[in-house]
Amino acid sequence: MLSKEDLSLLEKKGISPEKVDQQLQKFKEGFPFLKLYGAATTELGILSLNESETEHYIRVWDKYVHQDKKILKFVPASGAASRMFKNLFEFLSASYNEPSTEFEKKFFNNIDHFAFFNDLNAVCLKNEKKDIKTLIADGCFKTIVDNLLNEKGLNYGSLPKGLLKFHTYPKEIRASIEEHLVEGALYAVNGMGIVNLHFTVSEEHKDMFEKMINEVKGTYEKKFGVKFNVSFSTQKQSTDTIAADSQNNPFRSDGKLVFRPGGHGALIENLNEMDADIIFIKNIDNVVPDKFKDLTVKYKQVIAGVLVSLQQKIYTYSELLESGKYTHEQLLEMLHFLRYSLFTRNPEVKDLEDSELALYLKRKFKRPIRVCGMVKNVGEPGGGPFLAYNNDGTYSLQILESSQIDMNDSEAVKIFKSATHFNPVDLVCAVKDKNGENYNLLNFVDNQTGFISLKSKNGKDLKALELPGLWNGAMSDWNTVFVEVPLETFNPVKTVNDLLRTEHQ
Repeated sequence: MLSKEDLSLLEKKGISPEKVDQQLQKFKEGFPFLKLYGAATTELGILSLNESETEHYIRVWDKYVHQDKKILKFVPASGAASRMFKNLFEFLSASYNEPSTEFEKKFFNNIDHFAFFNDLNAVCLKNEKKDIKTLIADGCFKTIVDNLLNEKGLNYGSLPKGLLKFHTYPKEIRASIEEHLVEGALYAVNGMGIVNLHFTVSEEHKDMFEKMINEVKGTYEKKFGVKFNVSFSTQKQSTDTIAADSQNNPFRSDGKLVFRPGGHGALIENLNEMDADIIFIKNIDNVVPDKFKDLTVKYKQVIAGVLVSLQQKIYTYSELLESGKYTHEQLLEMLHFLRYSLFTRNPEVKDLEDSELALYLKRKFKRPIRVCGMVKNVGEPGGGPFLAYNNDGTYSLQILESSQIDMNDSEAVKIFKSATHFNPVDLVCAVKDKNGENYNLLNFVDNQTGFISLKSKNGKDLKALELPGLWNGAMSDWNTVFVEVPLETFNPVKTVNDLLRTEHQ
């Protein structure tokens, strides 16, 4: 039963009581597993392009960017870097005082190789009256970590990854958000020399992001001869989800309802408000220094060229369908394109009359499009590419998490284990129809693909509900194509020691 105070909170957040009821029902029912047709591989579902095809799609993209089109780079950047420093937080609270684990030893043995070293050294001198070298000689390892992670020093343990210094250059040091500016200038600049970037950030860090962009933007505009148009948004409170207790009742803390952010799937609302013809999506931490950028830029252009080629074909077919002046052979040609180029198939369409088949094709073509880079699986955690069945009887390409697959189903497990590739969050999207009208992206979300996870608050266990992931269920009903890209284009920073990898030095 919701109290007046509860209802007031809901109104403030923009959440209806009905939505709360629906979410509580999800805790009781759970989410259904997805039925798999198979793993997407280069044999079926993932395009593996040769050099000639690669060069062709780069030319397609180069031609497209010189048209009067708006290109946007969309970067989810709200997550705090606390998980990146998990091992160092554990060291701070450990019973021992000197580095003992391999991770800790590697961190301190290479501490001068981090891009933030000079800043950390300066705060140590300010706060402790000793530099890092002296503190290490004195055995004050935890003092160094304290100055790195906590508010007395750099406060890196509470800042978002986008604001952390990642890479060192001869004359400058760049935060990860700066590397996204550079990337944007290299592959997302339009014919007018404009680079549009949008970052989703937390409300508490928005001012810091804006300050950093304002400080560095001019330098990169001059260096690359472009004009940056940078915007920010925050995750909407209306996308927060209610927490539940073990009995699936609303979880309360001090008598008040507890809500939690709905995960990156909530950002479909932010994406839905973007006005752009083509949108690149990439995580904030997957960036490299300039000397390694060539491959990243090349394959961004490739997947964008694939997208534009598919879009042009879809527009042509859509116009033919709307004209009504199509032949049976042309319908079969479109069906072949849908099945073998967009990897969407409905086994029942062979029984349809031409008019019914045309309606089916219209419906499937009138959807947003995404082309996703896929790298070979080397054991990284995260979603993978599969062919999965949809509610309408079709099966199509989907990016799935392991939690969406029934691990008690031997056939599903067999398919899951046969997966060869991994999703590095490397997407390019087209979100407008042939008339230039934006699709309402919220209409293409599969709400049956959320997640339930176990969390805690003030020492008490709770259940948390995550919305369908941005590149998972939130894009479930999009036309989707996967393209194999080199593993070298995937260089995430999951822990601070990842910054010591060759690709980040």
